[in-house]
Amino acid sequence: MSEEFLLQTKDITKKYKNFVAVDHVNINLKKGEIYGLIGRNGAGKTTLLKMLAGLANPTEGDYTIFGMSGRKTASVRDRIGVLIENPGLFGNMSAYDNLKVKALALGLNDPDYLRELIDYVGLTSAGKRPVKKYSLGMKQRLGIALTLVSHPDLLLLDEPINGLDPQGIIEMRELIEKLAKEQNITIIISSHILEELSKIATRYGVINEGRLIAEFTHEELLEKCIQLLELRTDDISKANIVLENMGIRDYQNIDKRTIHIFERVNDCGKIVLEMARNNVDISLVETKHRSLEEYYIDITDRDSIGRTGEEKK
Repeated sequence: MSEEFLLQTKDITKKYKNFVAVDHVNINLKKGEIYGLIGRNGAGKTTLLKMLAGLANPTEGDYTIFGMSGRKTASVRDRIGVLIENPGLFGNMSAYDNLKVKALALGLNDPDYLRELIDYVGLTSAGKRPVKKYSLGMKQRLGIALTLVSHPDLLLLDEPINGLDPQGIIEMRELIEKLAKEQNITIIISSHILEELSKIATRYGVINEGRLIAEFTHEELLEKCIQLLELRTDDISKANIVLENMGIRDYQNIDKRTIHIFERVNDCGKIVLEMARNNVDISLVETKHRSLEEYYIDITDRDSIGRTGEEKK
């Protein structure tokens, strides 16, 4: 595996009896990246992160972190900060005391650094209040602080914005960006909300039914979502045939009269002309923008439909 990457997976797989939770996933993560792992609930995101965190063993395949095989990384586990599912907090303790417990467990004793962490994640005003009185957003920020106690180089964050209110989402997003830019920490963050991840991630992987079905950079994502061509016609079936004959495959029938075309948008004139040649009346042609969520839902739906078709063969 290449030294260029901080983390690599090689056909990493996790099976539970006959159920394949993660299916031969290959990810290459460079230092300094914020990698957004996108997938619906149950797609395999958490299971993948648990394997990378050393909380579950792969059934097949392997991975490397800091150039070491995942099966031999016990000595560098303190370089990996992990926030999977709910942070384990002691409700009757303050933020500082929660951090102190974690530090002592790691054999660390630096009270000044712990106080710096509280300031860094924006919990200074919480004072000595017990954690059980914190909002969900405050608990998530304390969870991030706990992952930072050991000065990690890599963070694995599982759905850290899930359930937060809009203000909490903004605060979490700003904190993650700050960690990457100021601390030079490499981050994998999972979510089912592409719109939010698009505001912080530098690269993305889409996981569906345990398989990694797409990877793209932030720039590539925006390019895919820049434009679409909307056609309206009374003969959508015949219009589909014309598109197929033109070699256009990336389109979607929105309703009985509307088609969204996601490729060759600049060939609008040629498409309309070809429709006319085939006696397909077009009542509307309009260039629009496809939302990030529409793009995400489209590729996962097509993957699921394609997989169902393969299973039936």
